[in-house]
Amino acid sequence: MGVPAHSVCTAIRDDIIAGVLERGGRLTEERLAGRYGVSRVPVREALRTLESEGFVTTRRHAGACVAEPTEQEAADLLEVRLLVEPLGAARAAQRRSEAHLRVLRGLVRLGRQQSRLGRPEDLRPLTGWFHDTLAQASGSPALTALLTQLRQKIAWMYAVEQPARPVEVWAAYGAIVDAVARGDAERARALTALRVEELAGAHRLRVPAPRAGGRVRTPQHPVNTAVART
Repeated sequence: MGVPAHSVCTAIRDDIIAGVLERGGRLTEERLAGRYGVSRVPVREALRTLESEGFVTTRRHAGACVAEPTEQEAADLLEVRLLVEPLGAARAAQRRSEAHLRVLRGLVRLGRQQSRLGRPEDLRPLTGWFHDTLAQASGSPALTALLTQLRQKIAWMYAVEQPARPVEVWAAYGAIVDAVARGDAERARALTALRVEELAGAHRLRVPAPRAGGRVRTPQHPVNTAVART
């Protein structure tokens, strides 16, 4: 059974975001197929998808390469996020299910607990799950996909400083969830916009490492389809 193209796409995207596949580096089907232990067919499909997302570009005489976003393109992402993420929260207030609320409240509870225990290493994945769940609660697959892609690109282009007072951050998330639970779309929108504005100041542009002829910086590894995310 062949490896699904979306699993290969996730693996390549993750390596681009992590900087393993360096900006501007060439992406040959043969090399990527060997790296992930797959045939060239899913690699070809994955590269097409990643090009449509803006992670990959095709250059004349060079073929597929990791994209090299400009500072302006990076800044634009933060502006778009300021517009779209509050919209997602407002939609969540109108369309969320009880299951979404249970998950959001559970994440806020865990976030507050880990903040009090002083375990910042546990907060990053919780923050990601919170935003993923809030986006899904919007009831709009298109909006959810856009928010996911925005967060992925921002993680690729920016390093984010850890908040000095994470307890306050999770209190803010709790207030957003309370507004969503009450169906108060405007308050959910306003609170989320405020949080996104505050978070923007913690972003620092990543400085790309010097390229090494498009080589990857880790050994080859197969795609694990059991855990690959879509």
